[in-house]
Amino acid sequence: MSRRFASLTALREACRSLPDPDAAATAEARAHQAVLTKPAGSLGRLEDLACWLAGWQGRTLPRLDRVEILVFAGNHGVTDQGVSPYPASVTAQMVSNFAAGGAAINQLAAVAGAVLRVLPMADLVPCGDSTITAALSEIAFLDAVGAGFDAVRAGTDLLCLGEMGIGNTTAAAALTATLFGGDGARWAGRGTGLDDGGLARKIAAVDRALALHAAACADPLEAARRLGGHELAAILGATLAARLHRVPVLLDGFVCTAAAAPLARLHPRGLDHTQASHRSAEAGHAALLAALGQAPLLDLGLRLGEGSGAALAIPILRAACACHAGMASFAAAGVSGLS
Repeated sequence: MSRRFASLTALREACRSLPDPDAAATAEARAHQAVLTKPAGSLGRLEDLACWLAGWQGRTLPRLDRVEILVFAGNHGVTDQGVSPYPASVTAQMVSNFAAGGAAINQLAAVAGAVLRVLPMADLVPCGDSTITAALSEIAFLDAVGAGFDAVRAGTDLLCLGEMGIGNTTAAAALTATLFGGDGARWAGRGTGLDDGGLARKIAAVDRALALHAAACADPLEAARRLGGHELAAILGATLAARLHRVPVLLDGFVCTAAAAPLARLHPRGLDHTQASHRSAEAGHAALLAALGQAPLLDLGLRLGEGSGAALAIPILRAACACHAGMASFAAAGVSGLS
């Protein structure tokens, strides 16, 4: 089987050779905004979002005809450390629930007019326990990144990324601590509802993982391989593919943002094609967004995952596109503008 990326070196080169948005389309979109029947800047971030979409889609009038939500699911060996109140079997049960249409993301995708695809990674076989060994071998990591990369369809107007995996907030906390500094106490939160004892175990597990892998994690990709997991690697691959295809992306919560964060460490504008859909209730998410310079679109106290926050933000982008394309200009409406 040929791999999308033959080595970490090849993947690293791809992460450092990223296209920029279409500057002409962005400029034309901003010029278009300037003549619409409203005071300049009065629609706030809706104006910026319309121009952001225009730049990545390469057209003055962006559209959201093909919107997809990808939810990657995976299991984690670190659950053996008592870091979640739920057993790993819940991951497979929730994947079945997605397939049956019974999860929150099914309802939110329908409301948002998005196609939902759920991709179980590695047949939901748990990755390694990062407190004892690397979460993934190099081959397994590259395979997961490649699977996420190949899941992205060129020509998608907007991609929303989400995840499902018992124990993955522990992986995200460890990865974030390695990428941005700090320890388990700074980044680990209550996840799916840990009590005080569970939170203490989670913090301790993160700290053990950090200590075990510290010497090898100066490289963001090594950090992702050793501390992440199958679904986090797939999210990284999908985020990279979206950038290379110039597809704009809505990231979901803490886990999803942490999974994409190595791209920002490898390229100074590595996440310019993404927006933070929301700020979750998970303890480290606000600090991670601040470290990345991302301002969330929503703050609803969500902590579900599944791409739920990203799905909720789709209508905001639809509104931005509708105003951008549908509003009259001052001249067409016969309204006096600024002289």
